[in-house]
Amino acid sequence: MVATLKKRNYTPQAKGTLEGIRVLDLSRLFAGNLLTQVLGDFGAEVIKIEPPAGDTLRAWQTAGVSTHWKIFARNKKSLCLELRERKARELLLKLVPGAAIFVESFRPGTLEAMGLGPQKLLRKNPKLVIVRVSGWGQGGPYRRRPGFGTLIEGMSGFAAINGFADREPVLPPMYLADAIAGLYGAAAVMIALRAAAKKGGRGQVIDLPLLDPLFSVVGPQAAIYRLTGEIKPRTGSRSTNTAPRNVYRCKDGRYVGLSASTQKMAERTFRAIGRADLVSDPRYRTNGERVKRAAELDAIIGAFIARRTQSENVAYFDAAEVTIGPIYDVAQIVEDPHILERELLADYPDADMGRFPMHNVVPRLMGTPGSIRTPAPKLGQHNEEILKSLGLNSAEIKNLKEKGIVAGEA
Repeated sequence: MVATLKKRNYTPQAKGTLEGIRVLDLSRLFAGNLLTQVLGDFGAEVIKIEPPAGDTLRAWQTAGVSTHWKIFARNKKSLCLELRERKARELLLKLVPGAAIFVESFRPGTLEAMGLGPQKLLRKNPKLVIVRVSGWGQGGPYRRRPGFGTLIEGMSGFAAINGFADREPVLPPMYLADAIAGLYGAAAVMIALRAAAKKGGRGQVIDLPLLDPLFSVVGPQAAIYRLTGEIKPRTGSRSTNTAPRNVYRCKDGRYVGLSASTQKMAERTFRAIGRADLVSDPRYRTNGERVKRAAELDAIIGAFIARRTQSENVAYFDAAEVTIGPIYDVAQIVEDPHILERELLADYPDADMGRFPMHNVVPRLMGTPGSIRTPAPKLGQHNEEILKSLGLNSAEIKNLKEKGIVAGEA
C-alpha cells in the first residue's frame, strides 16, 4: 500500500513562492498542463479556461476515473467558457490585465483568428508572458500540421535510436515529448518573468513546440553523423559509449540494470563476478576495447546474474559497491522503502477513490517548498468566484450560463 503523507502533508492553506502570480491556462492535453501544474504547485493561481466539453485530459480515464486530470490539474481552478462566443472572449480579455502568464496550445494562427493574438494581449498587459505550445512551432513549413507527441517522438530522432537493431523503432510508452516541453516551458516562464520584472522590462512570447525540446535531449547525434557519416544504430539497453551497461535477467524472471561507465567501476564489476583476470586482459582493459566486445561482456555478466534473484543481485552488488539497480514495475515502486520514506509517491484525499496516489511536488526546494493545496477542479467549478471578481453578479452569471457562454457542472 502507498503510504499516507507524514512529512509533506496535503496542505489546503499553504502558500507558495509564486503566490500572487495569476496564470490563464488555455492549453489542452499534457505539455501545457504539466507546465502550469509546476507553477501551481509553487503557489501560482492557475485558472484553467476550459471549453464546454472540458480539457481533453479529462477524457483519459481508467475504470471511469480521470487519473491524468487528477494529477496534472491539481492546484488549479476551472472557468468554463465557450470561446466561440464573442462575449466569452470579452470575459477572457478582462482577466488578462491581472494575469502574469497566458498559456495556449491551439494550432498556430487559431489564437489570432479568435481576435486574441499576442499583440492584442500585450496591449492589454505589456508585462504578460505568453506561452504558445504547439507541435512544430509558430513558424516553419510544418507549423500547421497536427502536433501530437507521437509524431514529434518519431521526427525528433528519438524513436530511430530507441529499441533493438533487429526490430522496428520504438516510441515511448508515455508522453515523453510533451513532458520535456512542459518542463522546459516552466523554466522559460520563470526566465521571462524575471525579464519582465526588471526596470523597463516587458512581457514576451515564448514559442514552445514539442519538437525542439525533445531534439535537444536526444544528444549529439547530428555531430556524430557529421564526424563519421554514420547513423547511430539501435542497441537496445546497451550503450555505444561505455561497457558493460545493459539490462540482465535474474533467476526469478525479474531484471536488473548495471552500468559500469567508469574505469574503476568496470574493474570493480569484474572482481565482483569473480573475473579479476578481465581487469588486465587487453581485450577488456580499456573502455574502447570493452565497447567493441560488449556482447561478450554481457554474456559473462549475464551468466553470473542469472544465478541469483533480483533482490539477491541488488544486495550482492551493492555490497561490492557496483552500480546496479532493480528494473521495477509499478507494484514494486509503490512498496519500495526509499520511495515511501522520501514520499515520492503518496496518497491524497480524493472524491472518487477516497485516497489517490500521485507524485509529490517536484523539484524539492528546502527553503520554499511547493505543496498540493487543492484537488483537480470539476468542470466550471470556479465560474462564479472568478466572474464575480470581474464585477458580475449572480443574475448576470446565470444569464451567461443560460446563453451557453459560460458552461460546466458548477
